[in-house]
Formats: sequence, C-alpha cells, structure tokens
Amino acid sequence: MRVFYSLIVLTFVLLATSNVCFAEADDGGQKAVLVTGASTGIGRKITEVLAAKGYFVYAGARKQKDLDALNAIDNVQSIRLDVTIQQEIDAAVQTVRDGGRGLYGLVNNAGVGSGAPLIEAKESDVRWLFDVNVFGVFKITQAFAPLIIESQGRITTIGSIAGTLSGPFYGPYSMSKFAMEAFTDALAPEMERFDVQVSVIEPGNYRSEISKTGRAKMGEMDDAKKKSPYAEDYRRALERPTDRSQYKEPDEVAAAALHALFAEQPKRRYMVVPNKEEAGWTINGAIRRMVQQNEQQAYTFSRDELIQMLDQAMGASGK
Repeated sequence: MRVFYSLIVLTFVLLATSNVCFAEADDGGQKAVLVTGASTGIGRKITEVLAAKGYFVYAGARKQKDLDALNAIDNVQSIRLDVTIQQEIDAAVQTVRDGGRGLYGLVNNAGVGSGAPLIEAKESDVRWLFDVNVFGVFKITQAFAPLIIESQGRITTIGSIAGTLSGPFYGPYSMSKFAMEAFTDALAPEMERFDVQVSVIEPGNYRSEISKTGRAKMGEMDDAKKKSPYAEDYRRALERPTDRSQYKEPDEVAAAALHALFAEQPKRRYMVVPNKEEAGWTINGAIRRMVQQNEQQAYTFSRDELIQMLDQAMGASGK
C-alpha cells in the first residue's frame, strides 16, 4: 500500500506545475486535519483549538481511554495510531479516505523524550526515540502526502527549540529534533510544486507529559549509574520533578499550528516560547553555531560581510 502511495506522489512530482492556486481555508467545505499524538499536552490542545474553530480533526492516539475521550469532543474522530506501526498507519490512511473529507492538514506532533550522556546511552533507547520522533514523522508524512497533495494543503511538524540547542543529557532528544529542522528544509521546497506549504513549530517549555516518558527510560539510580563519571548528573536529573504543571498551557503553540495550517502566508519556522529568555537562548545558540562555522576556517567572512548576509536573509524573508 505504501509503495502504491509513493508512486502516486512520484507521478505528481513529474506532472505538477508550480502555478497552482492555493485553496483558501474558507472555501465552503469543512477542512480536515490529522493530529498525531493527540491524547495529551500540545497535541490535545491543538486538537481542541482546531475542533472549536470548526475544523474536523482526526486525532491519533494509542490507548483506548484516550481514544474515547477524544471522540467525546465535537468535530473530532479519534484514530488508533502508533506512528511506529506501519499497519496502523495504513489503516489510518484508509479511515481518512473512507471519511470522504479528504485531508487538508497534517500535524506531526507525536513525540517522546529520553535523556542520558551519549557515551552511556543505551542504543535501544536511542532507537526507540528515533523510531517515534524521526521515523514516525517520516512514515506518517509519506503515507498521507497523496491526500495532502490532492487538497493542496499544509504539513507542519512539532519540533523544539532543542532542534537549535543541545547540551549534557539532552543529546538523544536534541538529535531527533535537529533532524526535524533538516526534514522541514528538504520537504518544503519538494512540496512547493504541489502548492503544499510546510512548516516546523519549535516550542520551548510548555505544559506536557513528555518528561514522564524520559524519566521512565532513564530508570532508577542503580549501581551502574552510581559508578558512572556522570553519577551526580544522573542524581540531579532523577531528582527533577516530571510534573510540568509549573509551565504555561501550550495555547501559543496551538495558535501557531492554526496559523501554519490556515494563514494565507504561513511561516517556515515558528519559534514559540513562553518568555524572552528562552527566545534569547535559542537565537544565541544559532548565532554561536554560525560563529564557530566561520571563525578560523579556510574561508571566513568579515563582520561586515556577515551583517550583509543577515540583511539579505532578513530582506528575503520579508522582514
């Protein structure tokens, strides 16, 4: 089935032109959006906001109690969807096709967290994280691309400011979110010929359940951790609360998703953070990387040349 859909995509690539008009969000039909990982946190908030705005939401979740809760929301139909299981992905595609609404938007939200020093991280844990955060996004996008192309719709992925920043114990998670930046930069121009627009939303710290999965994978302070050169780091990490209720509700993330899906001119990137401090962390992280790429290299650029590049980039983005 997936091969068949991939052939459809290839056919569109060969035949489509780039001057197709974009279908407006208010063209008279109820537009449908698939949100993966819709049971809690950011995915649940996006689902609720879209449904309240009158859009029809196919809400992906894994547990029956979550599926039942999602079905109780007006304009929502839950779909059993584990993004790591191809049979469930194929079944979800068929469910959406059978619904007869088409699919205008895809929100790749399903994600998990896991932390450990890279030289001690279990390969199985890193593979699990990448199966969800990277290959899950890849497989879902491939599977639903023909439907999105048919509607000349939108694809947005929930990344993270961890796709720009990394640090001790955050390596595996950041690696997966850095991948979403590359995914977006490749997919966006590839989909332009279909008049499909692609974006990535990069949240900072908002209320979610992601810390619980990361803590479960980290385990307890066992003998191996006590003997590790990172013993104190493990201890501090395990002492941190998994409850993220101190953070803001992800209303701003849901608003960014709404804009990415339906605004006439969506952004390629939405850095959505709860305060200016987190914005500073993120932009400074990008600047530090640029400086490191430029300083004492075979080919370097002066400060004036870098400022000229910045001015050109800002002009190209319409700012």
